[in-house]
Formats: sequence, C-alpha cells, structure tokens
Amino acid sequence: MEQGQPRIHRVVGAMDCGQVVNPNIIEQQLHGGVVYGLANALRAKITIEKGRVVQGNFDDYAPLRMNEVPAVEAYFVESAESPTGAGEPPIPPLAPAICNAMYAATKKRVRALPILS
Repeated sequence: MEQGQPRIHRVVGAMDCGQVVNPNIIEQQLHGGVVYGLANALRAKITIEKGRVVQGNFDDYAPLRMNEVPAVEAYFVESAESPTGAGEPPIPPLAPAICNAMYAATKKRVRALPILS
C-alpha cells in the first residue's frame, strides 16, 4: 500500500496452456492479460445512464498507463497437450490476488470492484 492505495510492483504468472509453440507470443499474451486484468480490478468501471454507456473513450475509461504497469514474470508448464488460448487466463485471478494482498497489508477486506472507485 502507498498512501492508502494499492501499488502493484510485480506480478508472477504461471500458465498451463498446452504445448507452447512460440514462447514470445505466449509471454506477450500473459503480459497483456495481466495489464487488462489489473486495469479492470483497480479502476475500470462501466456505468449505464438512461440505457447508454457513460464512458465513451479513454478519457472516461482509465486503462493502466505505462508508468503503472508492474514487472511481469511469465512461466509456462511444459506440456505435450495441444496448444490452447493464453490471453484470457491471467485476468480472473488478479482481482482476488490484489484483494488478498490488500487484506494482508491492512486487515481490511475489499468487497467491491473496481478497487479504486
């Protein structure tokens, strides 16, 4: 925590996506999933008013900026299984991991997303 806000310095991701054909592309997929997942967990919010989405562009919908992106380490399980998708698997576990780390640091539970709303 920095000034009462979470600051993610490092994310370590391990993935079993079957046989890795091109490790560089799979690593890029994991990095992209991490950035997208962090943005959604921390502050990305879509609101609806009068049946329409309020956020129309990136000035209303805040993705992570480059200076906010943590170091990402990518590891892959060696496998002989057929290759599978690698872009989406990093996204679901990030919010619970951040919330658990915040609890460990503050002893306060986060019960709603985005965390920085």
